[in-house]
Amino acid sequence: MIKRPLVNNQIKAPRVRIIDETGKQAGILALETAIRMAKERNLDLIQVTEKVEPPVCKIMDYGKYLYWLQKKEKAAKISRGGELKGIRLGFNISLHDLETRVRQAEKFLKKRNRVKIEMILQGREKTLEEFAKGKINQFLEILEKLIPIKIERELKREPRGFTMIIAKK
Repeated sequence: MIKRPLVNNQIKAPRVRIIDETGKQAGILALETAIRMAKERNLDLIQVTEKVEPPVCKIMDYGKYLYWLQKKEKAAKISRGGELKGIRLGFNISLHDLETRVRQAEKFLKKRNRVKIEMILQGREKTLEEFAKGKINQFLEILEKLIPIKIERELKREPRGFTMIIAKK
């Protein structure tokens, strides 16, 4: 959700720093003068930032500015590295099922998502930690043959089992 910027008469500051539609600074003007300047050009006065004194305002079309903000936010979301996907391995998982999970993890990694590998241990399985670690290592070895991976969070023992997070190199 984008916080909508203040436009034209919503701006409360008495004086504002103006950037015109070409991107050049027009200096510090009174708010009324800046609004009149924008109206003469059939554009809007948009408050870009309120963090400085006087606030910076830009003369441009409000719809285009909102579109630009959405595009910028979408690009930031993509560059973050995607979302966290989960793969659950069972304690007694067969080799074929393990390979199926590897293929699924490979799809996630190719889409630039991170993958959280979980192995839930129940009852007496909790005493056989080495066997569980071996299954996870086997999973990682098969996956490493298909796609280069980096470990973002090492294998961690938790009350219910083991977890680790991997990503594509």
